Amino acid sequence: MEIAVRRAEPEDYEGVWRTMKDEEAYAGLLQVPFPSKEAWRRRMAEPVEGDFFLVACVDGEIVGNAGLHAAAKSPRRAHAMHVGMAVHRDWQGKGVGTALMRAICGLADGWLHVIRLELTVYTDNARAIALYRKFGFEVEGTHRAFALRGGKYVDTHAMARVRPKPPI
Repeated sequence: MEIAVRRAEPEDYEGVWRTMKDEEAYAGLLQVPFPSKEAWRRRMAEPVEGDFFLVACVDGEIVGNAGLHAAAKSPRRAHAMHVGMAVHRDWQGKGVGTALMRAICGLADGWLHVIRLELTVYTDNARAIALYRKFGFEVEGTHRAFALRGGKYVDTHAMARVRPKPPI
């Protein structure tokens, strides 16, 4: 099985929407149930300047996605980007997250002059935490009652990866 990672195109919206409507995916994000297919079409047709949105495909089917987003508008935070990622339940634990993180870190390190990658992850998402640690992310703190999920407030870890060897 080959996992191909590429830049998302506007016509990928249905594949991304299929992942984002999966409870296993949206429950781990700040997304809500019942996402609109049209909203995803618009979002992908009109991307935010400076964002990078990638999809992971197996045999042409979109099985996950990841994005790099500006951490803030301030030029003093231009060195940092926020990472978001979702993998469809049928593909979790099969290397899709690893392929997406490898692509995200490679893009940030080799092409974007990004020194710091940031993300939040629910504290009970052991699989995702292990993946992020594999790529050098460390827990920097815990946000208590960060988000409402299934009727209960849940905690998240703030994790970051500071590039170990900036280019000389």
